[in-house]
Amino acid sequence: MDDSQFMRTLIRRLLEEEDIEVVDEAADGVEAVETVADRRPDVVTMDIEMPRKNGIEAVEEIMADSPTPVLILSAHADEGADVTFEALDKGAVDFVKKPGGEVTSNMPKVRRELVGKVREAAAVDLSAARATRKTPTRAAAGAGAGSASAGGTAARSFPDVATLVVGASTGGPNVVEGVLAALPREANLRVLVVQHMPEGFTDRFADRLDGHSQYRVREASDGDRIGPGEARVAPGGKHLRVTDDRGGRLRLELDGSSPLHGTRPAIDHTMSSAAEAVSGPLVGAVLTGMGKDGVDGMTDIRRAGGSTVAQDESTSAIFGMPKRAIEAGCVDEVLPAEEVADGVLDAIARD
Repeated sequence: MDDSQFMRTLIRRLLEEEDIEVVDEAADGVEAVETVADRRPDVVTMDIEMPRKNGIEAVEEIMADSPTPVLILSAHADEGADVTFEALDKGAVDFVKKPGGEVTSNMPKVRRELVGKVREAAAVDLSAARATRKTPTRAAAGAGAGSASAGGTAARSFPDVATLVVGASTGGPNVVEGVLAALPREANLRVLVVQHMPEGFTDRFADRLDGHSQYRVREASDGDRIGPGEARVAPGGKHLRVTDDRGGRLRLELDGSSPLHGTRPAIDHTMSSAAEAVSGPLVGAVLTGMGKDGVDGMTDIRRAGGSTVAQDESTSAIFGMPKRAIEAGCVDEVLPAEEVADGVLDAIARD
C-alpha cells in the first residue's frame, strides 16, 4: 500500500525475488482497506502518507474489520518516527525503514530487512498483540512514594539499588511500555532496555517510555552513568554494554561491533555484560520476538545468581525469544505481559 507507483513496483520486486507472493496493491488508504477485506493477505505493507485516507487511519480500520498483520514502511525523518509509533498504537505489528534514495547501492540490506520483517509479521499472533496494546499510564504505577502499585509494592521491601535488563523484538514496544509503566520508583531500579529497533527511532521510543513511567528514561550514550530511578534504551545501530557498577551507578558503553543474531543492538551483549559487572540484585526479562537473542544473556544472568522472567505464549505476538529461553532452562518464571513487572518486583524483593 503506497501512493507511489515507483515504490509499489520496487517493493513488489524485492518481495517476489524472495518468493513472497504479492497478491495486490493499493494507492491510498481507502483502496488499502477495501483490498485487504477482499484479498485477505497474510501480511500488509503500509505507507503512512497517502491520499483520501492515511496509513494510520487505514491500519485502524483494517484491525477493526479485517485483522491482518500490518508492517509499516516508515520514513527516516524524525516526524516519521512519531507517526510510526502512532501506527503501532493503532495495531501495526512492526515497521521497517522505507527504501530511500540509497536503495540502489544498498539493495541487499534493504531486501534482507524488508523480507525478514514481512516473514516475521506473518508469524504474529494478532490476538496476543491486541491484548498488550493497552498501556498503563504513569498513574497506574502509583505516583506517590509508598503507594500500593504493581500488585501492592507497599507490602514489599526493596533493596537500595537493583538492576533490570529488558529485551524485546517484534511486538515489543507496547509490552515494554506496559512493564515500565508498572514499575514504581520506590523499587530503586536501574533499567536497561534493548528493543530491536533501527537508528533514528530509539530516541523517540525512549521519550515515549519516559512519558509512561516514573523512571527517567533516555536513549543511552557512550559513558553514561545511571543510578536508581533511571532507565536507558540501547540506541539503534549500537550494542549496549555494562562495564562497571560503582557507588550505586552503572557505567555504560556503546560499540558498533558486528551484529549478533543479525541485530544491533543485541540483547545478549547487554545481559551478559550486566551479569559480569552488576553488583546486587539483577533481573533479566525477555519479551516477545523472533529468534534466540537473549538466551545466552539470560543464562549468564542466572549463572551469576540473578533472576529471569519470560513473557508467556498467550500474550506474545511472537513466542520466539521467550520460547527459546524457556527451552534452554534459563527462565525462573513465565508470565503474561501484564504480570512481568510484578515478577520483577517479587524477584528483587526476595533478593
